[in-house]
Amino acid sequence: MQLIDTEGTNRGAVPIEQALEAAADAGMDLVEIAPNSSPPVCKILDYGRFKFQAQKKAAEARKKQKTVEIKEIKMRPNIDVHDYEVKMRSVRRFFDEGDKVKVTLRFRGREMAHQELGVRLLDRVKEETATYAKVEAEPRLEGRQMTMVLAPR
Repeated sequence: MQLIDTEGTNRGAVPIEQALEAAADAGMDLVEIAPNSSPPVCKILDYGRFKFQAQKKAAEARKKQKTVEIKEIKMRPNIDVHDYEVKMRSVRRFFDEGDKVKVTLRFRGREMAHQELGVRLLDRVKEETATYAKVEAEPRLEGRQMTMVLAPR
């Protein structure tokens, strides 16, 4: 097997007994690093410390990753201009934070007869967010709600 000592220098191919003896002399463990290579590569190191550092590295990686949330914005087909602008500011803020946005349009009563108003409103949202967002799920009607999912670019 290929042996790497505590300083990281390659000692070359040595028998397993000699490698175990060298690890025992150093007061450390013999750890197999690359079992599938020919010959297998082993390293002399403190296994407890090795596991601890690997655990710390994994925790650091988990800390740095960001989970993408889906934020929902609810509207009605005959929304007023100012209300629409307030909702669009919220959409912009969600994209700046790196989240996806689900735009839900709720139809009540006779509004179901005028679904083209809802389609027009969602098209307007799509056009206004085109520079910083892409459509992940096209608008579709589910019962009395029309939904569309947008993701940041």
